[in-house]
Amino acid sequence: MVIFGASGDLTSRKLVPALYNIAADGELPPTLKVVGFARRAKSHESFRAELELVNRAVSRQGHDEPLWASFSQSLFYHQSEFEDAAGYARLAELLDALDAQGAGGNRLFYLSTSPEYFQVVLEQLKAAGLHRAAPGKWARLVIEKPFGTDLETAQRLNLAVHETFEEKDTYRIDHYLGKETAQNIMVLRFANAIFEPIWNNRYIDHVQITCAENLGMEGGRGGYYDKAGCLRDMVQNHLMQLLSLVAMEPPTDLSADGVRDEKVKVFRSLRAFKDAADVGRHVVRAQYTEGTINGKAVAGYRQEDRIPADSMTEAYVAMRINIDTWRWEGVPFYLRVGKQLPKKTTEISVHFKRPPLVLFNRGAEDECANVLVIRIQPDEGISLRIASKIPGPAVRTERVKMDFQYSTSFGKASPEAYERLLLDAMSGDATLFARGDEVEHAWRYVDVIARAWQAESAQPPMTHYPAGSWGPPEAEELLKQDGRSWRRL
Repeated sequence: MVIFGASGDLTSRKLVPALYNIAADGELPPTLKVVGFARRAKSHESFRAELELVNRAVSRQGHDEPLWASFSQSLFYHQSEFEDAAGYARLAELLDALDAQGAGGNRLFYLSTSPEYFQVVLEQLKAAGLHRAAPGKWARLVIEKPFGTDLETAQRLNLAVHETFEEKDTYRIDHYLGKETAQNIMVLRFANAIFEPIWNNRYIDHVQITCAENLGMEGGRGGYYDKAGCLRDMVQNHLMQLLSLVAMEPPTDLSADGVRDEKVKVFRSLRAFKDAADVGRHVVRAQYTEGTINGKAVAGYRQEDRIPADSMTEAYVAMRINIDTWRWEGVPFYLRVGKQLPKKTTEISVHFKRPPLVLFNRGAEDECANVLVIRIQPDEGISLRIASKIPGPAVRTERVKMDFQYSTSFGKASPEAYERLLLDAMSGDATLFARGDEVEHAWRYVDVIARAWQAESAQPPMTHYPAGSWGPPEAEELLKQDGRSWRRL
């Protein structure tokens, strides 16, 4: 496994700890060798020492000295500029030497660099012949997000990828799909007779998907974030992927393409916006202003480090999405994502239609609706809200919750998303990775929104909310005008 950009946080805080935890579970291929490729000069030993310090702090299963001593011997470092052809020739020599030591000949190239280097690395891999595996072996490519910044750049990157690797050997990673609860959505829907028949517009009123973060631009992220914004950084990939899992039809089988074919159909069925004014009716964008999070005063978005004082980049998006299929006609999907909200959480809530109010709950329409909540993070699990009679002589009802948590039900914490995704990439299972046409369809939908924001009379206008609140009033109004409200988290 060759990690390009190995001096970055992703390698030290996510990838290597994921591999270490896989080893702790006894599932890591014993012949695996990991080569970090980056521009800074360092030795194998210093590379291992740096990774050990971070692993001690972040490893899901703690840090075991004997295990690390053994595991770290599979970690190597290769110094080179990304544009340096000679560096790739030396990389080929190192990989051949590791193969001679028992690595096995299979190659997994992981692009963890800034997106501007993706195409450069691909071209150099091809020039060095590293993209072609030896007979009976394989060579695969894993690409971190963002996969492009709009449809045009995504198409160009897809073209560059396909000139180097075949689609079947390309793994576009979205770590949300590696989370246990996200993987469980299909099982919940299609393996349970109480849900499968009612997963449609006859029984479901609407669906909400929320991704809230209680952080701002810590860690120097302002420079990157202000160029991306949460529409590109979160909606186009994470939230669209979750939406597709909730809305897809049952696949013909559980093969990678069987699942991804159905996800693509969802993206193709998203109702297109007619014009900028239509975007304004269905989308809200906002920036946070000064406020308080957990009793601590925080700065507004435009006062953050590396954020221009006149920035028009959104730190919050709420939107209404319609899916024009037989199953979902008339069922809106409401998405919201934002920075500096009261808590960190990602969840999907499926709001069922209320029963007739002839017998119970007259005047309490919202109180009696059943809600199925799928918690993606941090407390992975599923809960179902139902109505129950309050003990006593009077017939009064109250909402109660049937709750399932992975950590308590299975006696252990769920594996980190990268653990599952790295194992899948090694084993050749692309089910939880985005396919090229998925990415392009998602960009095609999102680009219309981005263009509306850049128009002379931008729609919708930028709104604001105090840090520590749940977003701007316009986001509440988006649901209120449909007779609905956001679920309280």
